[in-house]
Amino acid sequence: MATEKLKELKQVEKAEVASYFNGMGFDRWNRIYSDSEDVNNVQRNIRIGHQKTVDDALLWLKEFGGVSEMSFCDAGCGVGSLCLPLAAMGAGTIAASDISQSMISETQRRAEVLGLDLSRLKFFTSDLESLQGSFHTVICLDVFIHYPQKAAEEMVRHLCSLAEDRLIVSFAPYTLFLAILKGIGQLFPGPSKTTRAYTLREEGIIRAANDCGFELCRSKLNQAPFYFSKLIEFRKIHSSKTL
Repeated sequence: MATEKLKELKQVEKAEVASYFNGMGFDRWNRIYSDSEDVNNVQRNIRIGHQKTVDDALLWLKEFGGVSEMSFCDAGCGVGSLCLPLAAMGAGTIAASDISQSMISETQRRAEVLGLDLSRLKFFTSDLESLQGSFHTVICLDVFIHYPQKAAEEMVRHLCSLAEDRLIVSFAPYTLFLAILKGIGQLFPGPSKTTRAYTLREEGIIRAANDCGFELCRSKLNQAPFYFSKLIEFRKIHSSKTL
């Protein structure tokens, strides 16, 4: 009975997230993740913080030695903050997904405006649970905020199953300070915010990846006023026979 109620709750939350990001949420976050001046100070700081996370992820990919022969999955791509510059870097192939069709349509529009090679980009609407395939690197930035701890750990395990070599994720880390802010409604402000926001314990995320044969390579905390995100890179542990 408890399991069925949990599944029902997950479906309800998933529907809420999809509805939000296909409507009011799309308008808001499309402005935030752009160069629009129609944002308040809080939204501008979130833009700055998120861009730091994206830039760091791209830097890590460059440091690895190039992306031209690699396949990528941008899980929860939003309006293309990561997958579009990754495509501009010459990535082999990129599968970009989001639960919101509005977000996917906007990402496609931006890709066309930038004149990117669309033959290397595949866009589709999907939640994280439904993602399938095999990719050299799977990346999921600032999406786990919609998942409570246990569900987020399940998603880490699922994303690991799709990654041949590397998984890069970011999430709002649990700290007492953030818990207090969240509790008084100041961490994710805005009267029209309709989705729940979760902070996660880092040790649980790392343990979930370890369970799947991935080890932590590096991590970084990015923050700006009203934005806190822990970026972590995991690498698959290969046996000596496959090296």
